[in-house]
Amino acid sequence: MLFNSLEFFVFFPAVTLLYFVLPHRFRWAMLLAASCLFYMWFVPYYILILFVTILVDYFAGIWIEEAQGHKRKLFLIVSIISNCAFLFFFKYFNFFNANAAEIAKFLHWNYSIENLKIILPIGLSFHTFQSMSYIIEVYRGEQKTERNFGVYALYVMFYPQLVAGPIERPGNLLHQFHEEHFFDYDRLTDGLKLMLWGLFKKVVIADRLAVFVEQVYKNPSGYEGVSLVVSTVFFAFQIYCDFSGYSDIAIGAAQTMGFKLMDNFNRPYFSKSISEFWKRWHISLSTWFKDYLYIPLGGSRVTTSRLYLNLLIVFLVSGLWHGANWTYVFWGGLNGIYLVGSLLTFKVRRRIAGLTGISHVPFMHKLIQVSITFTLTCYAWIFFRARSLGDAFYIAQHSLTGWGEFLRHFHDGVWFKHHVMLDQSMTEFAVAIAAVVFMEGVHLLQRHGSIRHMLLSRPVWVRWPVYYAMIFMILVFAKTGPDAQQFIYFQF
Repeated sequence: MLFNSLEFFVFFPAVTLLYFVLPHRFRWAMLLAASCLFYMWFVPYYILILFVTILVDYFAGIWIEEAQGHKRKLFLIVSIISNCAFLFFFKYFNFFNANAAEIAKFLHWNYSIENLKIILPIGLSFHTFQSMSYIIEVYRGEQKTERNFGVYALYVMFYPQLVAGPIERPGNLLHQFHEEHFFDYDRLTDGLKLMLWGLFKKVVIADRLAVFVEQVYKNPSGYEGVSLVVSTVFFAFQIYCDFSGYSDIAIGAAQTMGFKLMDNFNRPYFSKSISEFWKRWHISLSTWFKDYLYIPLGGSRVTTSRLYLNLLIVFLVSGLWHGANWTYVFWGGLNGIYLVGSLLTFKVRRRIAGLTGISHVPFMHKLIQVSITFTLTCYAWIFFRARSLGDAFYIAQHSLTGWGEFLRHFHDGVWFKHHVMLDQSMTEFAVAIAAVVFMEGVHLLQRHGSIRHMLLSRPVWVRWPVYYAMIFMILVFAKTGPDAQQFIYFQF
């Protein structure tokens, strides 16, 4: 079930109403049943995969807590292997099998294993990581086992964040299912506002930009220069609005019932460095890799060369987590190189800023840092979005060509429509630009705190026109029908 579907507009209020109508002792069961329905709306029988992993991890957690010595580690390993085995089979088998076949072909070996005809279960990577965080925390002694099987199943399957996060930790979420939440009007309306904002980002901005991006990325060799840059910048905002829009709806839907989910985005395109960007982008995944991979590898408490290696390993694994394609691995590796490069050049950059005097002009210094970070991020997004490494390298190489044509034909309406507007109408182009500018304007206001909380201090005659204006923009400018897009991160 999609958050931007008519079914969800029936499902969400019904579940929220039932949650407060039912006695507290029955609420977890209702939420579990609703979450099962939500997940089965996609491919019903794939819920069996979830059931098996939940069953394995539920008992593994109990056995780890009760065991002593090497048995604890054995149960941990069994749980992690079982989770990774499902992930490998459904997400990575065909990828590794196809690469093995290519290697065998190159070496003139006989290789007869064919790819499997399977569909990747929705959100498999997300709920796998959420399950693993529970097992690891129990093993570390930082989380008590959840003895109620239904509540543990709900921890993995809680419908708002089931298919695309945020990837929750047991210490934050599990205890909330045992707490009694009372109806709170202010909390309810606050959650609805966040959902409205998330929906706006998804259906007005992300889905609209997707049309421009697809126009170029489906056939990049037909474009160069300005067209490639426009589509890549548009994709940067598309993926942000698509994913953060989902997170906003998920966090808001949970909040209406009294549940607090972790923030997943914090105005990432205002970051002054790559390091800062990854503290603001997909925060739940970044912190997951930090806690469960980077720190176990030694983190920063190692030699400098080992630190750089640790960072590269984390980002390569992160790239592979996003998808079974070399484009994602390259994207992850490139971001790792960015981060290592920023550490290597930190003193040099600080010295240059001091010598040029730019460090004494804070606004200009920050503007330059943000611009460079955004440019590097957009360059990396090329490899994330491209269908193949060949397409990605073409876009990366040809983004700097053809700008002379842009200067010569800037006033040519036909040329401008094809190369800048990417064959879309002036209305579509103008609405896309205006929507992005509006969103970033809101983000600038949020430097001083949540805009939802700012609105609460305003009189009714100010607040309600803002809400109605948002609803109006969604109704008028939302992409519907064949142009409506599934959330990008559902494929991960």
